[in-house]
Amino acid sequence: MQIERRMSTDRDAARAFAYLSDFETTTEWDPGTVRTVRESGDGGVGTRYRNTSRFLGRTTEVIYTVVELDPAGRIALRGENASLVARDTITVRPAAAGGSTVDYRAEFAFRGWVRLLRPVLALALERLGDRAARGMEEALAGR
Repeated sequence: MQIERRMSTDRDAARAFAYLSDFETTTEWDPGTVRTVRESGDGGVGTRYRNTSRFLGRTTEVIYTVVELDPAGRIALRGENASLVARDTITVRPAAAGGSTVDYRAEFAFRGWVRLLRPVLALALERLGDRAARGMEEALAGR
């Protein structure tokens, strides 16, 4: 399963990317995130974050690792726990009219019995994607 969203912001691409590539900011824009703490690294490839989220009434922890980083505007993280493998990719580009465009893509592969909930999860993830996109837009507007 995957969700993809595109957002526009008045923020220049460098500032928008600096904000979004610091995964600890998910507490400000991701509605499901309760807390994200950097466990190791400097934000570059190999940096590990512990993300605590609420989803469908359950609290869960996912360890995210930066697997790709292009300082010009692209970051990819791999998240994993016992029931999930996720890949989040954020790409920020300057917009022709000023500001920037943000592309957010999240891919989810569920493990174990959780896979059986795919229809419910698909709907919930779509809503979460919409809320995360709004959260990003609002957070970037305030930066």
